Amino acid sequence: MRIALFYTDIESFNFFMDQLDHEFRLRGHETFIFDLLHPYDETPHSYAHFMEFAAGRIDLAVCFDGMCVREEVLLEIWDTWETVVVDILMDPPFRFHRTLERHSKNYRLFCCDRDHVEYVKRYFPREVPNVAFMPHVGAVPAKDAVVSPYEERKFDILFTATYYRPQDRLGELLRMCEGNTSMKQLYQMAYQNMIGNTSLTAEQAILLAMQQGGWAVPEETLKVIFAWAENLDWAIRMYQREQVVTVLAEEGFELYLLGRGWENHSASGYPNVHRIDGRVPYAQTLSYMADAKINLNVMPWFKSGTHDRIFNTLLQHSLPLTDRSSWIDENFTDGQDIAMYDLKHLDRLPAIAESLLHDPDKAEAIIQNGYEKVLKNYTWSNCADRILA
Repeated sequence: MRIALFYTDIESFNFFMDQLDHEFRLRGHETFIFDLLHPYDETPHSYAHFMEFAAGRIDLAVCFDGMCVREEVLLEIWDTWETVVVDILMDPPFRFHRTLERHSKNYRLFCCDRDHVEYVKRYFPREVPNVAFMPHVGAVPAKDAVVSPYEERKFDILFTATYYRPQDRLGELLRMCEGNTSMKQLYQMAYQNMIGNTSLTAEQAILLAMQQGGWAVPEETLKVIFAWAENLDWAIRMYQREQVVTVLAEEGFELYLLGRGWENHSASGYPNVHRIDGRVPYAQTLSYMADAKINLNVMPWFKSGTHDRIFNTLLQHSLPLTDRSSWIDENFTDGQDIAMYDLKHLDRLPAIAESLLHDPDKAEAIIQNGYEKVLKNYTWSNCADRILA
């Protein structure tokens, strides 16, 4: 099979592409990675070399977040060769309405949250008849990678994530609604709904706000309201990251933050809160994970989905401490192969973290069980197999 893959301006996606490229080649397929960010540079991934590859039949194209179905020239190639295009959404589908409405003929969509699958089925049933759930995966370390004993790890609790002030993101959204008081009220109410009930998806929070405000709109208008909700999604993600970090920081835990924007968090000046770096390549974050006793996770508001941070943590022989989703609850067991806390009861989070840090035998048993489960089911090898199937 001849397979096209893509580099973009999202560094983590490029890491994912390299993983898939390796897996497809192991299975005997011919691959080409086209660099969409630097198409005219003299590299093996240039547009000129891609067009040479595209002169022959391309059986499969794989991309993340719709990035191989936005260019007219690519759509023409896919339809000419009747290429199966696999689009893997790493973010909520309401960010990608334009892609969902217009794409190649043989389009297959994967979502990392089962609620996202239902959203696509509900609002784009004709445009996207082929949509399914596929969990995130993690990268398997080299066979000779050294695993440090739990008690000798450098970081007590590590959180690798970006932070923006939630009020800034919400403010951006409200400025977009300037002159439309009802829209402003709608999004403000939806945001408060999610703060008050952490089990609500953004879609559910908006629908509840419409009911609370007595608003009724046609479905096409409703889809526009959803499509504008990207900053609402960012705001609630950042709000919960802010809350989780605050709770642990104020209890005196040695907390290490890797990612942009944490200088804007109110706890950034605490002596027990340490900023490692603003941003490092995705592959380097894995070595940081391996040197942490606990890797903190706050789900990106995926209420029935997954996150690669969990799987990478376990594959790096570290302990993920994460909030819940219905998928995680169904596929992992708290205290057996994962450690969990509840956003509804953040007051209990410090005690959970304390018990894990001071019981290395228990922590290492959880890690080993989780490692074995992830190694069997949630690696890039598994992802490649699911795509090919």
